[in-house]
Amino acid sequence: MIEFQGVSKHFAGKAAVSELTLRIAKGELTVLIGTSGCGKSTTLKMINRLVEHDTGAIRFGGEEIRRFDPQALRRRMGYVIQSTGLFPHWTVEKNIATVPTLLGWSRARIAERVSELLALLNMEEAFRHRYPHQLSGGQQQRVGVARALAADPEVLLMDEPFGALDPVTRAALQQELARIHQLSGKTIVLVTHDIDEALALADRLVLMDGGRIVQQGTPTELLTQPASDFVRRFFGQSEWGIRLLSQRLAGEAARRGEWLEEEGIAASLTLREALSVFIARGTDRLAVRDSGQQPLGVLHFADLLRQKGD
Repeated sequence: MIEFQGVSKHFAGKAAVSELTLRIAKGELTVLIGTSGCGKSTTLKMINRLVEHDTGAIRFGGEEIRRFDPQALRRRMGYVIQSTGLFPHWTVEKNIATVPTLLGWSRARIAERVSELLALLNMEEAFRHRYPHQLSGGQQQRVGVARALAADPEVLLMDEPFGALDPVTRAALQQELARIHQLSGKTIVLVTHDIDEALALADRLVLMDGGRIVQQGTPTELLTQPASDFVRRFFGQSEWGIRLLSQRLAGEAARRGEWLEEEGIAASLTLREALSVFIARGTDRLAVRDSGQQPLGVLHFADLLRQKGD
């Protein structure tokens, strides 16, 4: 859906992005990650022409993006930033309706779409009449996501969307984003500096440094097959094992045919989360239940030691 071919961008004579070649598939959640100044936000902003590339080609649906009118292009791409950018004197409903209103949607269609998005983001109908200052930070960010999704864009671009939130709210919104991606199948490009967030959300992870791609692949591939010492250091050699556990689910590792008569854990928990439960309960075995709360198997603490990403 989105393709960079030999793309470069300079600011004041200094390269922010150099000879970048990248393909983002339709329906994929791609995460751009790297240290500050690595070029990840510039790369994201070049997709919707908030920043114009100097050389190379960027294609959207096979067409060079410079063939599109910038405003028309942006209306096909939802955009979410860290500060939400909500209009303070507009209600939640009016903020969400920004792009549909520009596109000439009817009031009835807009009202219906706002209701759909509030439900999708687990917000009550009463929120539609509130103003941004009446919302918590997490609620404001939900409205920002709803506004980006309002006109059903083909692509959702997200620049450090959860960076200013507390850890609990941030974790909840990460789960919401994963659920929305699964339900909608939209192409999402997310910029973050949070390694655990990237590992938890990405279908494809793109690690950048100095305006270039250092390595790309699935999170498990980058953890188990680092292309350089930089990649190893970036993901933290001392935390490598813990982060690898975040890539597997309890339901995948549970031993079938075994069961324990005790409170079970959800099959959707990561092995990293299961490790916390092992320690909290002081046990070496955990019953695992499927999404219907039916017995699935038993996870042994020893099984965590055998996870190598294969």
